Amino acid sequence: MKLRIDHKSHVPLHLQAEELLRNLIRDPQYTDGKFLPNEVDLAKQLAISRTTLRQALNKLVYEGLLIRKKGIGTKVAESSVSSKSKNWLSFSQEMKARGIPIKSFELHVSWVYPDEAVANFFEITTQKKVLKLERLRGRPEGPFVYFVSFFHPRVGLTGEEDFKRPLYEILEKDYLVIANLSKEEISAKAAGKFIAGKLEIEPGNPILFRKRFVYDQGDRPIEYNLGYYKADSFVYTIESRRE
Repeated sequence: MKLRIDHKSHVPLHLQAEELLRNLIRDPQYTDGKFLPNEVDLAKQLAISRTTLRQALNKLVYEGLLIRKKGIGTKVAESSVSSKSKNWLSFSQEMKARGIPIKSFELHVSWVYPDEAVANFFEITTQKKVLKLERLRGRPEGPFVYFVSFFHPRVGLTGEEDFKRPLYEILEKDYLVIANLSKEEISAKAAGKFIAGKLEIEPGNPILFRKRFVYDQGDRPIEYNLGYYKADSFVYTIESRRE
């Protein structure tokens, strides 16, 4: 994307820079978590001072559109539903609390190179392997959700854990890692052939797709989770309380 400021315009430079940044952060590569160009290069490209550029960046940070990490860079904030939990529950713990019997149909563990979205979330390179956990779960009569989780190498998981145990119990009791914050994106989509086969539905049938970004008590990323839910078997409820 070519960025240019009109230095002959009557519109102040910082407002022009702000508008350019608003357009820039709509680019898919940045909404997927890629860091914006660094301030020095961006200011040079726009032929403006870093002070002017920072004025525009600060406005977007204040609005919650950008996140600035000192010494690392600036990236687009995820548009998501966020929820903090005082009593963090894994899927199996939540279903048990609701009295819903759950069966695990498949469980696969592997070490993989992350794609760009996962690597950007973890703030690592795509050349550093991460643990991938795939689980197909549901009621005894049939599956209704397929989970794919990626874990930051910092967590310490080896792949030899007993993943029949609740996931967040493993993290907390075995690795002293407490899942404290979840940011989620929820959408409806048509099932592809692979997911349709897992959920025992026809390709093209509607499913609920959820991305969950999980952080520890220091707001450091620990899990990137994708959930594919059979639409007629699951209701996702969000409870909000005004403070």
